[in-house]
This record gives sequence, C-alpha cells and structure tokens, in this order.
Amino acid sequence: MTSATEDRTNPAPPVWHEAELANPHASEEKASKVRSMFAAIARSYDLNNRVHSLWFDQAWRRHAVRSAGVRPGETVLDVACGTGDLTEAFAARSPASEVIGVDFTPEMLEIARTKQAARKPGVAGKIRYQQGDAMALDFPDASVDVVSIAFGIRNVQDPAKAIGEFARILRPGGRLVILEFDTPRAAPVRWFNAWYCGWLMPRTATLLAGDRSGAYRYLPKSVGSFMPRERMLETIRSCGFDNASVRSLSLGLCACYRAERA
Repeated sequence: MTSATEDRTNPAPPVWHEAELANPHASEEKASKVRSMFAAIARSYDLNNRVHSLWFDQAWRRHAVRSAGVRPGETVLDVACGTGDLTEAFAARSPASEVIGVDFTPEMLEIARTKQAARKPGVAGKIRYQQGDAMALDFPDASVDVVSIAFGIRNVQDPAKAIGEFARILRPGGRLVILEFDTPRAAPVRWFNAWYCGWLMPRTATLLAGDRSGAYRYLPKSVGSFMPRERMLETIRSCGFDNASVRSLSLGLCACYRAERA
C-alpha cells in the first residue's frame, strides 16, 4: 500500500502531455482524460472561473438563459453542467418547471449538489442532477424543451454525435443554446487573449488549483484547435436544427450559439 508521504513525493503523472496538446481533440483517450482532469480541479473550478474570466462568466451564462427563451412549465437539460452554475441560473432566472444538470464527472456533480443544498427552496427544488454522457443521454426522444451546454462541447469526444443527441431529445421547436470560448476577430483583442490564455492564465490557474493534471494547459490548446464558428454552425444545421445563429460576447472572447429543433 502506498503511504501519504510517497503520494506527495511521487505525485500522479499529468493527464495531458505536451505532445498531445498540439491538438487534444485528436486523442482517442480524450473522454477519459477530460474526466480525470475535471476530477482533479473540481474543488477550485468555480474560483478559477471567476478570477480568470474577470467575472464575465456569470454574465455569459445569464445571456444563455435569456437566449433560450424558456416558457412557463418547460424542462431544461443542462449538459456538461459541471458545478451547476448554468443549471442554477436557469432555475433562478427562468420559468422552467424542471432543470436537469448532467455531467460526466462525479466530482463536479458532488460540488453542484452541495451548492444546490444551500440555495433557496424555490430554486433548489427545480434542480435535479445526474451523471451522464453527452453522446448517449439517458432521456427519451422529444422529452425536453431546452438543451444548453456551457464551455463543454469542445470537451466531448465527438461533438457532432453529442449535438445529434441534443436534437433527438428536444421536442420540435425546442431550443439549443451553446456557450463556447472563441478566438476574437479584432487583432488587439486577439493578441492580448493569446498572451493571457496562452501564458498567464495557465500559470496562475495551475497555482490556484494546485493542479498537476495539465488542465489549464489543455484549456487554451483545446480552444485554439477546436472547430471554427462557421463549421460549428454547419454541424448544428446538419444535426437537424433550423435558424442556427451565433453571437459574439465580450469582444469575441465567447460565442453563444442558438438554434431550434426542426
């Protein structure tokens, strides 16, 4: 049996290695690596989100809730819900009757349920969390009215397969809302973002999290090598959605995609 002293002197190897980070989306082990990575950073995840988005992340989630246009009595499914920030935003800021948060990583769901228990009954009572895979959702066809996913679609092993699942479980006319980091178009903002996300943030976030998994080196690499917005829109349309559109937020740092189930 390994002792605590041996654990500290011989820490577990990082999840991501430098060679893989050239294009982490090409890794056949991407799904298991992403789950291990988020398990490692779960307890510091919210703090790092706030600090390193300069508190914009909450505004982006509020925009996503508004974009969904939730009607009274509708059901919202928040995929890759993580620690539940967007799930809670839907419960608190929309007339949904039920908001279901699904995530691949048990450690993230543990934090989400702890947060839920501290919320007012009117908000907490709307929320239900369960573990699940975005590419194989345990929900019947045409069973929900809104599907959301915030900063999670690029972490899925096969994003097109996940978007196809979203189409399957949405009722006709149901809405899909995707938040994802983007590469700013304006040169000065793009240059600053490249330095901030590529050099500063990986170092400060890793220190704040005490992380050895490589999570915050993965983040900028996964954004930079992910499909561009034009291809994302094409993918959404090809999976059975109409009226697909994208809106830039915060000078292009974030993109909000919206579409309707055909």
